[in-house]
Amino acid sequence: MPRPLSHRQLVQNAQFLEALRRTGNARLAARELGVHRSTFTKRRAKHAGFAAEWDATLAAAHAAFALAGGERPPEPDAPVVDPATLALADAPAWRAALRTRGGEPSVVRTASGRLQLRLATPGKMTRAAEQAFLAALAATANVRLAAAAAGFAHTSIYHRRRKFPAFAKAMDDALRIGFDRLECALLAATIAADESQGPDAQWLHSLEANPVPPMTAAQAIQQLAMHQRSVCHDEPREIMRRRMPWEVVSHLLQARWHREKWHREDRLAREARAEARGRRYEETGDWRAPDEPAPVVLPPLEQVTGWSKADPAKKPHREGGTLFGGWRIGDGKKRVG
Repeated sequence: MPRPLSHRQLVQNAQFLEALRRTGNARLAARELGVHRSTFTKRRAKHAGFAAEWDATLAAAHAAFALAGGERPPEPDAPVVDPATLALADAPAWRAALRTRGGEPSVVRTASGRLQLRLATPGKMTRAAEQAFLAALAATANVRLAAAAAGFAHTSIYHRRRKFPAFAKAMDDALRIGFDRLECALLAATIAADESQGPDAQWLHSLEANPVPPMTAAQAIQQLAMHQRSVCHDEPREIMRRRMPWEVVSHLLQARWHREKWHREDRLAREARAEARGRRYEETGDWRAPDEPAPVVLPPLEQVTGWSKADPAKKPHREGGTLFGGWRIGDGKKRVG
């Protein structure tokens, strides 16, 4: 039978449970009290009552984080830099401000599915970095270039996309906007800035501040061709080509129909918000709401280098033409048999 806990240990357990309720992280809660985590894990193993309180507190912390949306606490806004005065030599310092310095509180999901508060390690992506990447992606529809503009590898972006569904949706929206902007640039037209709400949609209000970088018509068409299937969701042809059972095909087509319905409703809601923004401009002369954050300003995107795997010294096979994955039949040499 375990030895009864002393008054000091009971008070210490109560303080630990209070810190655990706020953070959902046993290691961080013990660190706040200046006690090693093993002190409480040993007590948990010996005292069933303390173990039950521990589990109940973890469940309450997870529920509190889930009700709050599972988002990170607010971070300081990134400094807004004028792109006209930003030199390429200053870009590394600007990108360094988009990474965590270490020790910032962040809400993460553990392998068990629970949410808890942890201290961020240095060099991680911040919310300001997400906004910078999404703003660059909406301007270029190029994931590698946008990731380089924010100072991260494109593999980090895809890893974050797989891990966070909300970021994946925002990335799809940015890619769709970048696709539309490239189409309109080819037609010498413009598109109206989209409207959304919340601090995580700040990149949407930065379209005018970050124009499409200079590119040739062939480069723009090539970029559109690379993302047409992912943006337009061209799936039925691929589904039929796989020759799946009809039950599976029917399920996939129903999922596609529900997704298109959701996109239509979302588009109508965005159009309604855009009309409200237009009325606000007519009344006040400003597109931005009083509580709307300043637009994200990026370094000049045409100065971002190192993101492409193409060999700049290699002469193009066809000057001024766009090559869509393969050689033309007319380019081949005829064999004389």
